[in-house]
Amino acid sequence: MKFFFSSKWPTTEKFIKNFHVNDTCFLSTKEFSKMKYRKFFSVPIFAVFLLIGFVYCMTVFIFIEDWVGLQSSVGSLNAMIFSFLASLCLFSFFVGVLTDPGHIPFSYLPDVEDSSVSDQESKKNGIQSKYCNKCAAYKPPRAHHCRVCRRCILMMDHHCLWINNCVGYWNYKAFFTLILYATMSSIHSTVIVISCSCQKDWNYRATPLKIFYYYEGARAAWLAKKSGQSYRHPFDHSVYKNVTLVLGPNALRWLWPTSISHLKDGVSFPTSCDGS
Repeated sequence: MKFFFSSKWPTTEKFIKNFHVNDTCFLSTKEFSKMKYRKFFSVPIFAVFLLIGFVYCMTVFIFIEDWVGLQSSVGSLNAMIFSFLASLCLFSFFVGVLTDPGHIPFSYLPDVEDSSVSDQESKKNGIQSKYCNKCAAYKPPRAHHCRVCRRCILMMDHHCLWINNCVGYWNYKAFFTLILYATMSSIHSTVIVISCSCQKDWNYRATPLKIFYYYEGARAAWLAKKSGQSYRHPFDHSVYKNVTLVLGPNALRWLWPTSISHLKDGVSFPTSCDGS
């Protein structure tokens, strides 16, 4: 009961004002579904479609054809593999665009009665619930307010311009598989282009800028280690557990973007202190 008498609880006037001005803060999944198809009417998404189509046509119909020919067994195999990766990339892209990243339940209240974790310990671990002035409501750990979507997003990572959507709790896996399949497709396309180029005796040189980036990154890591700086994210676990929390416990379903039955409510998360 002491939560309702907290000084941070918004007044009725402030709550109504924020509700009408920023009504998208409380968009439900049903309301979001009415708007999701409008997301495709944006220049970045149109540019992504053009880029995927351009890379696919150039790789399959220009470089593979010029390299070994589409009628050959090697050419057909490479075309099938690249088409499969491009299809998975496009499917993950659609899922990432159309999936609601996660809105904070209207009934969400911080667990102020939980005495097992003190306020001081919560602040130290960085898992304290915060109050959003724009939504006039409390938000759970890892949730942030998106100024583009004009609402708080569960486990918000960032607002991605290229999918015209936030990357949050429910579409994080789809975004991960999108990046994965796009990277695999790019590597495969690059190998095909290099093979075609080498066959024509074209010179291929790696840019020295990549070597410079690697040197600067290694130098920064060495300086941080030398100065004794160490920081561990409160929600960081082992590599395997971090992967299973996002992709799920079943390794056979890791690379399928719609397999998200392992996800819970997106409000509470295990911390690195839970196992200690």
